[in-house]
Amino acid sequence: MFEFTDKFDVIEGEGLVLRIIEKNSGDDKMIPFYYYDVFRKSDMQAVGKISVRIGNNFHSYYNGHIGYEIFEEFRGAGLACKACREVLSVARFHGMEFVYFTCDESNVGSQKTIERLGAEFVECAEVPREYFAWYEGMERQLIYKLKLQ
Repeated sequence: MFEFTDKFDVIEGEGLVLRIIEKNSGDDKMIPFYYYDVFRKSDMQAVGKISVRIGNNFHSYYNGHIGYEIFEEFRGAGLACKACREVLSVARFHGMEFVYFTCDESNVGSQKTIERLGAEFVECAEVPREYFAWYEGMERQLIYKLKLQ
């Protein structure tokens, strides 16, 4: 059974504060994850959400280990990159040696964020129907791997 920690319920970093919304144990397809609201530290304005998924399985390759959403009016300021850097500490704490990042082939903003983090491109993949989030017309996924030191 996966054990969550309270150590990362609030993460304060470079201009951001992440506050836990949910800790989910997952199921036969979803691996356990921490889910956060992301706030701008200067005024505690909510700017987005981020999750970090712990472990590996077939689905995590296509889903990635870190998923983020920066609200539209706050995009372009590097907030996704900063938030991703902060949740890497959670992955390291749980002994992960690497994380996958994925995004739609057309999502140039996420591609730039992922590359800025230093992740290496693995492939552009057609997503198999066996993937739990597959849907008709789904874009190919760019898959990147970031080694954690």
